[in-house]
Amino acid sequence: MANRFKTYFLLILLTVLFVFIGSFFGKSGMIIAFLIALALNWFSYFFSDKIVLAMYRARPVSYNEAPDLHGLVEQLCQSGNIPKPSIYIIPSQSPNAFATGRDPNHAAVAVTEGILEILNEGELKGVLGHELTHVKNRDILIATIVATIAGAITMLARMLQWAAMFGGVDRDNRKGGVFSLIAMLLFAILAPIAAMIIQLAVSRSREYLADEGGAKLCGNPLYLANALKKLSEGVRRNPMTTSNPSTSHLFIVNPFSAKGLVNLFSTHPPMEERIKRLENMLVR
Repeated sequence: MANRFKTYFLLILLTVLFVFIGSFFGKSGMIIAFLIALALNWFSYFFSDKIVLAMYRARPVSYNEAPDLHGLVEQLCQSGNIPKPSIYIIPSQSPNAFATGRDPNHAAVAVTEGILEILNEGELKGVLGHELTHVKNRDILIATIVATIAGAITMLARMLQWAAMFGGVDRDNRKGGVFSLIAMLLFAILAPIAAMIIQLAVSRSREYLADEGGAKLCGNPLYLANALKKLSEGVRRNPMTTSNPSTSHLFIVNPFSAKGLVNLFSTHPPMEERIKRLENMLVR
């Protein structure tokens, strides 16, 4: 229920943002922006998962192509009483994985070629358990919609920057022209920050829950703890350079090699803390 509320809230927020932008171009701009927002909301709900999968050129993989991978997913789904999701492989050597979809009956799990090369069966089982826990907890819809909204906010900011540069404010109100221009510039600066805050708000706490659920699902917390160690090192050495920042929160580990101050704004909890929590599960 909480995730459903967050989803509706974010969709409403996106609508308000679009209408706000449209108001700079008069009443007709507001109407057009509202219609665009409705269309984007509908598209985000039903097709945002397909957008993300296409963004990373993920391809569906059949049972005959990857019987071991399918077998692990089936085993975990039976243990967790979860419908089996579609399985995709991402053509990237950077080791990572994510789940997407609007509900457990319309879910997909995507893994990179790199993760299949560096993890053993137990570790891969831990990663898949983590992603399937996201599916079971219904995190995947809000996470995927957040990716779409974060991208849309960034796009709006760029549109505002161009509009401000070329004087795209409502000419019918000269008195408010200067105010509108200042507001547009401020929004263009603050919008990317807002997108980042939205991602942070829905990402960190659910990662801890997915780690715990994944550890229980695979049967051994150390499977996932060891996998996270390998993935962290693997991404550091081979970051996913084609990754879109608006989708980074979807992955089990940050696809970028965050260093210094950048790490403070990571969409994921500190890796050391995640591993520590998993290892502590053994002594409970």
